Amino acid sequence: MVINQWVPAAHRGDAIGDSARRVRDLLRGMGHDSDLYALTIDDALQGDVRPFADPSSRTGDLTIFHYALPSPMTAAFASLSTGKVLQYHNVTPASYFSAYDPALFRLASLGREELRTLVGHVDVALGDSNYNRQELEAMGFGRTGVFPIAVDTARVTRPVHRPALESILDDGLVNFLFVGRVAPNKKIEDHILLAELYKRNVDAYYRFIFVGRYDVVPRYYSMIRALMAELRLLNDRFIFTGAIPDEELAIYYRHAAVYISLSEHEGFCVPLVEAMAAGVPVLAYSAAAVPDTLGGAGVQFAPKDLEYASELLGALAFDDDLRDRVIAGQRRRLADFGDARITRELATLVQQLS
Repeated sequence: MVINQWVPAAHRGDAIGDSARRVRDLLRGMGHDSDLYALTIDDALQGDVRPFADPSSRTGDLTIFHYALPSPMTAAFASLSTGKVLQYHNVTPASYFSAYDPALFRLASLGREELRTLVGHVDVALGDSNYNRQELEAMGFGRTGVFPIAVDTARVTRPVHRPALESILDDGLVNFLFVGRVAPNKKIEDHILLAELYKRNVDAYYRFIFVGRYDVVPRYYSMIRALMAELRLLNDRFIFTGAIPDEELAIYYRHAAVYISLSEHEGFCVPLVEAMAAGVPVLAYSAAAVPDTLGGAGVQFAPKDLEYASELLGALAFDDDLRDRVIAGQRRRLADFGDARITRELATLVQQLS
């Protein structure tokens, strides 16, 4: 069977594109002909991902369309006559961008409007979390299900060495990690407030590390910096890395005492799986798809009481028995994201739509 996947943009390190390439490889291992097509392709992925303009993109017996933003692919997908599988990765609610970026506010608004045009035009609509599936159901999609992102955890567990970076991270400060874009829904300002409370209540020898682009919403990043200045926090205790290669990402995970997620909107949150794979205990605000992804693992809290969170953070950093129990629970949950499960669910999907 020919099973194609469409993704608007193929970027190395992007969760959606990386997952689609992994699923393609699993489909090939199952004996199917499978390719991934994109409108824009990173130079590093030329030859691995095929251009959407290639006529073969429309010839699949099944086509899996990964939706997270509006694009010309949406109308093309609706017009296909063969098996159509929508995989929804969620669209950040526009309200998060209203105070910071009108263009992103408009893009997010259009994203949900365009998604609704696919109601009644797909064979099955899959969320990569039950949170996303429920949103599809509320929009009116008739047949829904859950198909998780296929996470390549090897990129954060491979043995790599960067002596200069490792010496910085091994200077005696306790490293707390966040991975992802510096964007309003991620609530980076709450990380800054948490740092102030942690310093006041627990320990002054800390470092908060933010791995990911911070230039996506410039006005939001400026607000974060202004908050740090207002609280008179030491700039050298906060690292904003920007985009980095996988080798450095693995080192940041390896040297993290705790992974922190205070996001208020996630469709899946791949870094939670990466943290579990890297053996880093997770402290997470329990909102949106975070409970779906963690599945009871990690340490989750709600409502968002940052004073309480600072105490939890200290316990995870210094209580070895607690750390061991949390990490063991995360390892058990991690098994649910392995290739064996993804392959089983792919086989079931193909059988149902054949």
